[in-house]
Amino acid sequence: MSGFLFGPHVIQASQVFFQSRLSFAFVNRKPVLPGHVLVSPRRVAPRFCDLTPDEVSDLFLTTQRVAQVVQKEFSGTALTLSIQDGADAGQTVPHVHVHVLPRSPGDFQRNDDIYHELEKHDKTPAADDSFRTPEEMAAECTRLAPLFKQAG
Repeated sequence: MSGFLFGPHVIQASQVFFQSRLSFAFVNRKPVLPGHVLVSPRRVAPRFCDLTPDEVSDLFLTTQRVAQVVQKEFSGTALTLSIQDGADAGQTVPHVHVHVLPRSPGDFQRNDDIYHELEKHDKTPAADDSFRTPEEMAAECTRLAPLFKQAG
């Protein structure tokens, strides 16, 4: 396989900027804010409680590392970390994933509007041209991947 399974989808290796033993981090096809990325376990697990203790640990340690790098790279002053666990919580891909969003003052008129945007951000049909191209996503990966080598 030339990519990573994300529920029923395949994430191309060119869209993955960091890998740990049990998790991977990849760029978002329709980011809510600049630097909005995703972290997911390598094993397809639909719900958070389906993860093993080792997967939970690795997922959160990877999320912490990704969050530190992304916040700095995108000049954030804070972070929103979000898991939508199950369809009734707004999960659109049946594979656990953490949204990592660097935040800045005034990025939303009301701070909690970000949750409304997360709920609807990838539900718009792709025909509306709001999804990024594979080239745009690969360029962001090229920007982010070296930062993890520097971070050690």
